[in-house]
Amino acid sequence: MNAATDNRSHDTVWQDDELVNPHADAHKAGKVRSMFAAIARSYDLNNHLHSLWRDQAWRRYAVRAAGVREDDTVLDVACGTGDLTEAFAGRSAAGRVIGVDFTPEMLDVARTKQAALPEAVASRIDYRQGDAMDLHLPDASADVVSIAFGIRNVADPRRAIGEFFRVLRPGGRLVILEFDTPRLAPVRWFNRFYSGWLMPRTATLISGDRSGAYRYLPRSVESFMSREEMVAAMRGAGFAEVSARPLSLGICTCYRAERGG
Repeated sequence: MNAATDNRSHDTVWQDDELVNPHADAHKAGKVRSMFAAIARSYDLNNHLHSLWRDQAWRRYAVRAAGVREDDTVLDVACGTGDLTEAFAGRSAAGRVIGVDFTPEMLDVARTKQAALPEAVASRIDYRQGDAMDLHLPDASADVVSIAFGIRNVADPRRAIGEFFRVLRPGGRLVILEFDTPRLAPVRWFNRFYSGWLMPRTATLISGDRSGAYRYLPRSVESFMSREEMVAAMRGAGFAEVSARPLSLGICTCYRAERGG
């Protein structure tokens, strides 16, 4: 059975009226899990294709921004199919990289990819199922926490950011990659057409998805907290040295912060 046929077996998750503001949906967590289960096998292809492979460059930037030191423990939350987890394991001095995701089907893909990696990289990766809002890790047990394009999918992002603070050691770094609304009008108009009209149609066609995942994507970005609100949420959780760096003309933003001593 191919990926497209398998994905068609999933029922519709998001109805049109629920997409006005998907973050206000009381059943958001379950819907997000079902949605990602539906698109897991075609997730990487659509990510790479529809970002013109910029998603990989954004992840490389996040690894550099994290300032990983030798033998650091990195926790990659909402790791999905493992692209950022692999980037930390293969492109940094991290001694251990823990990838946590809410959706078992996404972790299945990540583990399949892990098995094809060089042993020196694969052996540093530990994938686990878990919830960003309730990480089953001790206090002050990680040197870096990252989350790429996942914070808006969490039922309560501020609670998750508080968990990130809890598990980081003093001096630890938090790096968040998330889609944003470009500030330059021509870029914003093009992005709305591309992400809001073209991409949902082509990505749905490629994936054979019936869950509504690619209708959810643009609405989840448009209705999510602003760049200023994200910075305020990080500061509110206790983080210091909070910064927001727009990437690719503001289509994506890399947030970075540190846990003080």
